Amino acid sequence: MKTINGGSAVQGGYYLSKSNWEIFPIEKDGQKLPGASSEHYVKVPTAAALGLMPVLGGLMVVFLPFIGLYLAAKTAVGGVTGAFNRSAQDLAATITPGWAPGAAHLTGKATEKKAEGEKAEDEKLAELAKEVEEKRNA
Repeated sequence: MKTINGGSAVQGGYYLSKSNWEIFPIEKDGQKLPGASSEHYVKVPTAAALGLMPVLGGLMVVFLPFIGLYLAAKTAVGGVTGAFNRSAQDLAATITPGWAPGAAHLTGKATEKKAEGEKAEDEKLAELAKEVEEKRNA
């Protein structure tokens, strides 16, 4: 089937909109289809249009109550989940620690005692510092 864009001049007949499943009658040749050029239409024969209209109407009558129940349930569930979402966000805001820019948390504490292996390194550094100082003075 040939797809026709909205706003195009067409011959008279019935045209089915693919986006909203609505049938548009065009009375005279050269009239334009309603809608933007992004909307697509398909030409439907007159006999098919007359048979299709009651079917589309019947589908609307059958599914309209289900659509209403779905929207009511979605609204009710959305209110309950929204309350839990707000309380969870408030709880997370109180538990989350504050941000301390520039803080180094993995460097250890100044009050920790140094291990015995580190004392030897400090002595080596002190000897090296003396040696460098002697060479500077010489």
